[in-house]
Amino acid sequence: MELTLEQEFSLRQFSEQVQQISREQAQELLVEQQKLMMLRNTLFQELLKKEWKLDLDAVSP
Repeated sequence: MELTLEQEFSLRQFSEQVQQISREQAQELLVEQQKLMMLRNTLFQELLKKEWKLDLDAVSP
């Protein structure tokens, strides 16, 4: 899968911004990003449970 042109532009802007932050800020950003990814996965699982009437707890890592 590839990023859209708009996503690539956004990623480049983000990359430039990250170059200007401190190590501590970068670490905080990584922790927050991990949390958001976990929340997104939980949301997807809940949506699938409701849409497909599945019990995904049995297959969660």
